[in-house]
Amino acid sequence: MKTIEDIDLKNKKVVIRVDYNVPVENGVIKDNSKIEKSLKSINYLLENNCRVVILSHFGRIKSEEDKTKNSLKIVAKELANLLGRNVKFLDNCYGDKVKSIVNNCSLGEVILLENTRFMDIPEKESGNDLALAEFWASLGEIYINDAFGSMHRAHASTAGIAKFIPHAIGFLVMDELEHLNILISGTPHPFTVFMGGAKVDDKLPIIKSLIDRCDYLLVGGGIANSFLKAKGADVGNSIATSDEGILNELKKLMDENKIVLPVDFTIDDGVIYDVGSKSIDVYKKYIDNSKIVFVNGTCGKFEDERFMEGTSNLFKVLSEARCKVIVGGGDTASACKKFSSEDKYYFISSGGGATLEYIADGTLKALEWME
Repeated sequence: MKTIEDIDLKNKKVVIRVDYNVPVENGVIKDNSKIEKSLKSINYLLENNCRVVILSHFGRIKSEEDKTKNSLKIVAKELANLLGRNVKFLDNCYGDKVKSIVNNCSLGEVILLENTRFMDIPEKESGNDLALAEFWASLGEIYINDAFGSMHRAHASTAGIAKFIPHAIGFLVMDELEHLNILISGTPHPFTVFMGGAKVDDKLPIIKSLIDRCDYLLVGGGIANSFLKAKGADVGNSIATSDEGILNELKKLMDENKIVLPVDFTIDDGVIYDVGSKSIDVYKKYIDNSKIVFVNGTCGKFEDERFMEGTSNLFKVLSEARCKVIVGGGDTASACKKFSSEDKYYFISSGGGATLEYIADGTLKALEWME
């Protein structure tokens, strides 16, 4: 697989796929770390005097109404600020006008196209429509995929486009693969996993994959509630799976005695929203005895200050641990930034589902198209 450093980029027109699916609240970007992490590859292209055409998705597009609230225009402004140069934003990502503007751009110019998922009515982007992929490929001479957080899906902009022009992975993807590979092979032991979040149904495949490789699996959040329910505990109206098949699978997993459940909770109106300090003390014993820890998910509803103590205390323990700690992306990375300093960790992934899928399978759907 070629990297961005393996290709002659000088004076070329380059299409780069990034992941700018950033959280926005009331018209304000709440976390720009995904944009910041794309800068190394973009600046490298500019150093090579490239014309830079940027593709990204942003949110889900199921109707025309969705387009009004999922425009990348706000990202274009932030990117321009971070780059310290003008970024031309196009309010479309397809068509003759887009092709004409791109074809006539100057060396060193940066163009951000509108949300690739605007092409999902019907689902051409997420359906990996090759005609659409060929159009995007026609906008450049080289394709760089630097969208690690989107590579678990084979879309037209993350996969199909690589069929038509020379391609390589960017610096962000290179960094992710380098740091995450330690969880796939040559993993030091004891190896501990903390798995939190709301739904066990979504994370059961990764849990089953990791249970064979880790020494201890610590669980929190709604995932812990499901394990407790499978054990016969009354979790009331707390978030937990109702799928009998999954509950039976959880029972079997607990027979392995590797799974560490919380022992106390913060409860409001009969609903478990967080774990208590005794649970954190239990987790700490395992973390302190580990050589590497992978953490994905949180202890509870940390967005609400009434229920943030468990997650806050967990990240305090993790930030003080002497072992290597790898933080999964998505909400986990957001919680990490909120409750501790990023420089305390071995690696913080930019992916969410992509991180989990890569660790479970050792590959990603879009990554296979980059071979």
